[in-house]
Formats: sequence, C-alpha cells, structure tokens
Amino acid sequence: MRTLSQENGQKSRQVQFLVQGATVITPRISAENSLLEIQLEKLQPWLPVCYDHWNSLLGTLVCRQLGYLRLTKHKGVNLTDIGQSYTDGFVQITSDHQSKLEHLWQFRGSCSTGKIIALKCFDCGTRAKVPRIIGGVDATLGRWPWQVSLYYHNRPTCGGSIITREWIITAAHCVSTLHQDSSWVVYAGIVSRNAAKLAQYMGHTVEKIIYNKNYNHRSHDSDIALIKLRKPLNFSDTIRPICLPQYSHELPGGTLCWISGWGYTQPDNVYYALHSSYSDTLKEAQVPLISTKKCNSSCMYNGEITPQMLCAGHTEGNLDACQGDSGGPLACQDDNVWRLIGVVSWGTGCAEPNHPGVYTKVAEFLGWIYDIIETY
Repeated sequence: MRTLSQENGQKSRQVQFLVQGATVITPRISAENSLLEIQLEKLQPWLPVCYDHWNSLLGTLVCRQLGYLRLTKHKGVNLTDIGQSYTDGFVQITSDHQSKLEHLWQFRGSCSTGKIIALKCFDCGTRAKVPRIIGGVDATLGRWPWQVSLYYHNRPTCGGSIITREWIITAAHCVSTLHQDSSWVVYAGIVSRNAAKLAQYMGHTVEKIIYNKNYNHRSHDSDIALIKLRKPLNFSDTIRPICLPQYSHELPGGTLCWISGWGYTQPDNVYYALHSSYSDTLKEAQVPLISTKKCNSSCMYNGEITPQMLCAGHTEGNLDACQGDSGGPLACQDDNVWRLIGVVSWGTGCAEPNHPGVYTKVAEFLGWIYDIIETY
C-alpha cells in the first residue's frame, strides 16, 4: 500500500497510487467538462466525486496519479449546472484525512453540498501541429518539444526530457561521473546541433544534478537522473514538457512509441562513448514496446532486465537508440497526451537482432521524482 504522507507538517512529498485492498481505484478527468470521476472497481461505472471534504492536496494526488506533476486548479461545480443526472451515485472523501487512502473513498447516493469536483492539472504532453516527414528520419522543429541536448564543457553528451520549466530527466550514466554541475548546459527547442545554428540559441545553465542513489553502473539498474536549471524555461511551440506515466497503467507489448536523439546513426563498438560521429540533426524512429518476459528470454537478454527497466525495438534490429541518444525520451501517446515511458539507457550494440534497446522504466520512479522536485 502506497500512502499520502506528510513530513514536518509540510505538503506531501510522496504521492502514490490509490489502492483499495487488492483493487486499484482508478481516476480520470473528463475531457468534456474537467469533472473528476472515480472507478472503484474494474467494469464498475465511473462516479463523480463530491466536493465535501475536498482539498488541494487530494487534487495533487489525483493529478500525479494520472501522470501530471501538479494541480493547477480545482473547484466545486453545482450539479444543477451540469445538466446531467447521476443515477449510479457518487464517491466522497471521508472527513478523516489521517486514515489510509483505501479508507478515504466512500460511495454516496448524493452529495450534501450539491457540488462535485472539477480539476485541471499541469499541462504537458501536447505539441503544436507540425508537418511530419513521410519516410524520413529527420525530426521537424517542434515535433518533440520536450527533447533537450545536454552539453558538458561545450561538448554534446546526452539527451534529456523536459518535465517542468525547471526540471529535466536524463540517464544517471550520463551524469554520475561528471560532477561539475556548472559545466553542464542544456539546449532546448532545437533540432540542429550544427555549431553555427546552435550559436543562435541560448543554452540553459544547470543548478543541480541528482541521480538516483540506487543507480548501479554495472547492471544499469535505476539509470535515471534529474537536472534542475538555474532559470526556468519559457514554454513555446518548440519547448514544452512531456507528461509522466500514469500509476499502475502499463502499456502492453507491441505498443508503438517513439525515440529521438542526436546519437550515432551507424552502430559503433565504443560503449557509451561521449564524442564521436554524432548526428547534427535530431533523428526519430518508431519502435514497439517489448514485454519484459520476452526481453528476458534466453534469446534476448537472458534475465538481465530488472523491474526498473523496459525494452523497445524490433527483434530483427534495424531501428534503435544508440550512443549519444542516452538519457533521451521513449515517448508513447497514451490517453491523448505524450508520456515519458522510458529513458534511453543501454543495450548490446545498436540495432542488433534480438537485442532491442533497454530503457529506464519511468513509472517505477514516480515517487522519487516527486520527492526530489519538492525537496529542491
């Protein structure tokens, strides 16, 4: 059971999934009217949530459960203004906010206040309408607006993904041995790393880099890090955040997702080399997710894939992330928004048959991400 905890009377730093016994309590926000709805058990009707006993902390919990970093707005909406009859009932939060989360939700036939909850969460995972190159591999500006390029001592090293105006997610192996935070620069809103074109952009200096304390450079486990920028980004059509995954909502094997980066365009035997024949232009490729069971089989990685990892790629090879793409996004469209499902981590060679790319499974680190962002 994961809980909503408070430390020293401050806002919760660890907001995780709601569980009622062994049954997941599933929330959603209606795209039509922003109303919060709860499904208490699978195949049961979606029920609106009464305004009674509601607060912003619970709104943050729901938003994060859905993969959004924070709550933007919440309000009570009069049932008389909805023009819809709810014959299946309602869900209400109990007045006892100290009890465990599985005890907070109660079924109700009506709402005493006559109001139900409407929520708006942090906007992410959307992009401006941009042309798509048919049959090509170059990405157009604004197609992957969360993609950033990380430079160390003025040299390109890895990729990363924007999740807020101040925070970037990348791989721990990109930053764990390069400790001078002030020597890092992040470039956002670019597709070309040609020196002349890059000179037109202002690089963003780094305030702090934090990699997961459980990162193991031998097994590549927990290969994830957070970068805090000194000054917040200005969001635009070419610079936007990507959403995080939803709790306990795993995309099935075969789901088509996208990788992007400036890494090698030809396989190279140098493992995790920082500088070589990188691409000057952001590349993209579509790859299917591969189930952990299949990826851990003897014909693939033979048990090396931990619960903190996931695989994506084609069993025949041909398309894959490669050196220099490390830390970049594995982005999947889910629930009409783009989500950071994986972080480019490792693999045997590049685009080799039966050795797909291995990615850090972001869903396993949501509590850690929220904790770091609220701490720093």
